[in-house]
Amino acid sequence: METKLKRDYYSNEDVVFLAKDLIGKVLCTNIQGQYSAGIISETEAYKGPEDRASHAYGNKRTNRTEIMFGEPGFAYVYLCYGIHKLFNVVSGPKDIPHAVLIRGTKPLEGIPIMEKRRSMKSTKKNFSSGPGTLTIALGLNMHHNKMDLEGDEVWIEDRNIPIKGSEIIQGPRIGIDYSGPDKDLPYRFLWKLAK
Repeated sequence: METKLKRDYYSNEDVVFLAKDLIGKVLCTNIQGQYSAGIISETEAYKGPEDRASHAYGNKRTNRTEIMFGEPGFAYVYLCYGIHKLFNVVSGPKDIPHAVLIRGTKPLEGIPIMEKRRSMKSTKKNFSSGPGTLTIALGLNMHHNKMDLEGDEVWIEDRNIPIKGSEIIQGPRIGIDYSGPDKDLPYRFLWKLAK
């Protein structure tokens, strides 16, 4: 049975738990009538105001981060290095700016559409296993920033895909050397069989 995740799921205060729990869920898009979906295979948790790696560290509110302080269950999409669009899920209670970065997906449905978007076969390494490549494959861009994940354009489903705890690798996040001691926090989760 396919079940779209609801706002109460995203409202969980434990963003590290959510980052792990999202492994195996299915990220779906229906963009201009083109449906595609991928199994979430890698995530990173960003723990609100106390996490030096978070854009909202110290409760920093800007035009970009304001969505993180809003209701859970919305998309936070931002531009990285002026090139890559990265897709995050806003979580936790309102005014507590937690977010989960979706770092990788395994192609599941609408694969021909995804291959066209990526201009390559889905069997190629790194087809959608990076945060910048999965957004291209699934058709996600800055238009989807602040989009409600209970809507019909971007959403996440729980299809009860069986993943054992032993199949998930937990470790430090990637590319956040600027965050001092927080760079070593074990907030990254990877489904090793998805590679």
